[in-house]
Amino acid sequence: MEPLVYQQRWHKLRESKTDADALGHLSRQIAFSFIDRYFQKGLYEAAYIDLLCEMGTFYSKPELDNVVAAALFGIVVEKLCDDFEELPVELYSRVMCQIISFCRTVPAGRTLDQELAGFGITSPEQLYQRALATHTKPYRYDIRNAPSRILLLSRVTIGADVAILSVMIQRLRKLFPQTDIVVLGNGKLAGLFEGDPSIRLRAISYARRGGLFERFAGWHAALEILRDELPEEGESSVLVIDPDSRISQLGVLPLLHGENYLFFNTRNHAEATRGRCMAELTNDWMDSVFGAAPFCHPTVWTAPTTRETAQMRIDLLRASGAKRVIAVNFGVGQNPRKRVSLEFEKRLVRALAAVPETVVLLDRGFGPDETERAWQVMTDMRRCGLPCLETHFSAANFPSIPHGVLVVECGISEVAALIAHSDEYIGYDSACQHVAAAVKTPTLTIFAGSNNMNFVRRWSACGQTECRIVHVNTLTDPQHVDIDEIIMRITQERSGRTLESPQQRIHEIRKDRRRRRSTQTPVAESE
Repeated sequence: MEPLVYQQRWHKLRESKTDADALGHLSRQIAFSFIDRYFQKGLYEAAYIDLLCEMGTFYSKPELDNVVAAALFGIVVEKLCDDFEELPVELYSRVMCQIISFCRTVPAGRTLDQELAGFGITSPEQLYQRALATHTKPYRYDIRNAPSRILLLSRVTIGADVAILSVMIQRLRKLFPQTDIVVLGNGKLAGLFEGDPSIRLRAISYARRGGLFERFAGWHAALEILRDELPEEGESSVLVIDPDSRISQLGVLPLLHGENYLFFNTRNHAEATRGRCMAELTNDWMDSVFGAAPFCHPTVWTAPTTRETAQMRIDLLRASGAKRVIAVNFGVGQNPRKRVSLEFEKRLVRALAAVPETVVLLDRGFGPDETERAWQVMTDMRRCGLPCLETHFSAANFPSIPHGVLVVECGISEVAALIAHSDEYIGYDSACQHVAAAVKTPTLTIFAGSNNMNFVRRWSACGQTECRIVHVNTLTDPQHVDIDEIIMRITQERSGRTLESPQQRIHEIRKDRRRRRSTQTPVAESE
């Protein structure tokens, strides 16, 4: 439908008592029409984006503005973020520059306008040309000029931070051992980085479900932190590394006036076709910017007390007779497309727990949706007559069962430590697959929600262990996904592994701990 027709519908809607459902329906129609025009004829219809921006900044009620922002970002922006083609990357920049340029013209965007003007950006074209230059510039850094401080932007999602930031941190620490490293990201990252005192975290929240201006709040917060962290020598003494972060809207919003800003374009089309995962591409990028160096796998640094508690919990299960402990997590990082179905989750856990002397550690998850699904799985296990208990990671009377399902409520650092001491990990494409690979636990990922081979390869787990995938096509005919076939494929992938015994794994874990303690270096979560 043409923009003018949508404009008329919007005027009619805003003159009446606005209904959130009607507003959401209209917003989605406009967003889909923009994508339709692009797919059909390669046309960039700016009128659709302007209309969505007008609708998303019109109301004084955040819940109404958020409805429009959800359509604009969920259908247009996120779609362009996930595609690994040159045109969507360029199109993303055009869309984001248009959104930002519109928002800076309304009263609520005064601070946004002032910050951009401070960088000498006064027009949409200037912002767009800067974004293109950021994405295409070949970056190099002279390692003889050690910065006094390095600031790393989070990718916002924990899995991406494990796959990318943890690699960068290891490489940078070897290059600049005396340099202060500061990570700007979600406070939850502390659970994965707190075991290394050389890493400082400055908490920034990013509203992935907020309104238009809330999406830019992370950038404003990052600018304030940069000003606070700036040494007396000024910008020339710091280094800012942006791994395609949503905080900067994938490099569209500026962070420094000078040249000490390095942008890792993770959506580079030429790189995407090479079939390499994100950890490999991060090492490649670090090589090109700073010079060749030994490969670094992703890792995490959880607190020693958390690791020790997790070891005691798993040892308790083994002492009671469990010969195999399987960590399972069904989180999807607020992206339901990555999920197969609740029925699949029930039947998978049922199949795993049916093997004698096997304990399935099911992470209860985060948020009401994941908690409800975990409860449904527990109910199913009990109905089938399989042992099923619920506990908390820090519970004084942690259960000691030799067989069945143990649903554990825990934080990200605690689940990472439990995975590290388990015999294997199974889950969807989300944070825990990257954590599992980082802690050297054999990993099997169920990839659903994308049939893009480059996407699957890029976001596959990478670690010093076996990392396998089972791809599920939930897009073509989601109503007829064969659950039995998926579980059979998972079983076949697991049986194809050379599975070491629990006793052998415990021996290697404790041997590795003694070695690390003897060198007195920060202990990575590999035990």
